[in-house]
Amino acid sequence: MTYTIKRTFAIFFLAIFGSALLYNCEPDPDTLGEQLFSDGAAQGNEKSFEVIGFNIDNHDSIRSDASKLTSAALGAFKEGQFGMQRASYITQLRLSSYNPDFGTNAQVDSVVLVIKPTYSSDSLTTTTDENYVYPDGNVDAKKVVNTYPVNKYGRAKKQMTLQVNEVLDFLNSPTDSVKSNKTYAINPTPLATKVFNGKVSTVTITKDSDASSLFATTTPAIRLQLSPSFFQSKIIAMKGKPELQDASNFIRYFRGLRISVLEDDGYLMQISPNDMELIMYYKSDKTENGTTTRAQTTYAFALGSANAHIGQYEYDRSASAVDNAKNSGLIGNRSTGDPRLYTQGMGGNSMGIKIPDATINELKQLYQNNKAAIISAKVRIYTDTNDWNQNSYAKPTAFTIIQRYIDRKDNNKLKFGFTSDLTDIAGSNNFAIYKSFDLDKSQAYYEFTVTKSVKDLVEKSDSEVDKALQYFKIDMGSFLTTSTGALAGFQFTSRAYARERAVFIGNDTANANRISLRVIYGTK
Repeated sequence: MTYTIKRTFAIFFLAIFGSALLYNCEPDPDTLGEQLFSDGAAQGNEKSFEVIGFNIDNHDSIRSDASKLTSAALGAFKEGQFGMQRASYITQLRLSSYNPDFGTNAQVDSVVLVIKPTYSSDSLTTTTDENYVYPDGNVDAKKVVNTYPVNKYGRAKKQMTLQVNEVLDFLNSPTDSVKSNKTYAINPTPLATKVFNGKVSTVTITKDSDASSLFATTTPAIRLQLSPSFFQSKIIAMKGKPELQDASNFIRYFRGLRISVLEDDGYLMQISPNDMELIMYYKSDKTENGTTTRAQTTYAFALGSANAHIGQYEYDRSASAVDNAKNSGLIGNRSTGDPRLYTQGMGGNSMGIKIPDATINELKQLYQNNKAAIISAKVRIYTDTNDWNQNSYAKPTAFTIIQRYIDRKDNNKLKFGFTSDLTDIAGSNNFAIYKSFDLDKSQAYYEFTVTKSVKDLVEKSDSEVDKALQYFKIDMGSFLTTSTGALAGFQFTSRAYARERAVFIGNDTANANRISLRVIYGTK
């Protein structure tokens, strides 16, 4: 049974496209050549050709600054094929108003960091405490907690210990480029440590007397209690000082927070950087009609898009299959290909696909001698049942494919960009960047559309092609879109925080399911 993946977006790149891209499992040719079938004008043939699949070693590093983190990864996961991967998250914070007045004799009660991961909204558990006593004033109340499991990649039943530390290095601007393996000095004394059970919740507290609200949260989240004494000395005690006068001073004084996990095995979750909250609860003197009371006030720090956000990733590949393959010279062979393709998000390997001269020449012979016109061309790759499918991890469903090419209009410079299929035929019927098959079976496979790219190689001379194809590059993650639905650009993807990984069959000559180019061509 084939799963259906549907995505709809428009593409604006060199020209404007306004079409729907449907990820489906119908074996239809692309519209580029479907007219050849009209009125019996041509006979369709399908044939498999050799391609070269190779691992691209990204050295476990990727840009993971604010411009790349629509979401962020947090957690740790270890397994035999790819080794250990730990993801931490670093953020700046700013004052919501500068030169704040916290009142007289201000004293911090508590500080709460709110982290909002993705969660399973259809798995709700509700608990109700009818005898709850609200601590501020000892008010008789009812407490209702709605709980949801977070979306996990890895060992779902593991607990993990979350920790928050102060960052001691200046994080620069949110527009600065940062790599995921960059290290930062942190204060070793944690501001918070919490054993996380993998669930998030909302809380509603109402008075028994009149059912009025005493406390309510609307978004399921992880809530960590940070050190009140730290914020007393770091913030409240600095009232009126230059450090709190403006943003420039403040981000050099209080440089940021790092959220991490202590374990090296568990799961990876995704969080929303711009939706995090940091709330300080404090009391100060309030005098009215000669009477002084201690009124509670809240102060919210700004953790949103104005700040630097950084994904920090650590790896331990020792004794893993990908490390053994690398040490054995089975990674990065661009002449004959690699037997296994270890593709992983967040800085792991990419997959390179090269169409060899022998395949191009064979297709040219068909074109020239048999008048065979290419109707559809797909690169097909299978997951490896021996090395990957013995586990319970979900098959990946999000990929990007771009091309490496020589730009003949720009002094033959080597560049990356969208494939010719995305820029030229994305608006055609039946077009899909890729299609997924048999995701519910032990061995899945995927087909990536390269019709226009292959037609250019076969049916055009070198002088007729502005972008001379070198190879395709496939990564985990999706292309990101703008608010209008247009692709933001080939370099804007979710790869920087994509948790998925899989082992695919490359150029294993003994395996019938090795990587291949599947071509449908028509002859009159």
